[in-house]
Amino acid sequence: MTHINGLELPSPSGSELKAARLTAGLSQVQAAELMAYPVQAGSRGGLQSRTWQALESTSDDRNMPGPTFALFLLLTDQHPSLRLVPRDGAHETSACAKEGHP
Repeated sequence: MTHINGLELPSPSGSELKAARLTAGLSQVQAAELMAYPVQAGSRGGLQSRTWQALESTSDDRNMPGPTFALFLLLTDQHPSLRLVPRDGAHETSACAKEGHP
């Protein structure tokens, strides 16, 4: 388990990762793309992520690192105690940039 600034960042089991992905309403490919894991063409057409499949597998020893799982939970608004919010003025800045203002 990783500890950063007093935060416990445990690695999820495969079933915990799958449950978080399903709660977010994401396919394995969408979740892999969100977290920048490799995605490739599958044998039956379509896309797949063998890395994400392995991370969700109950028979594979690989687990997603705790800090990466915490980011996944933050990005999908599932973290139990933290939430991503724009910095003060960040929302206004992005709106101005869309309108062509500095």
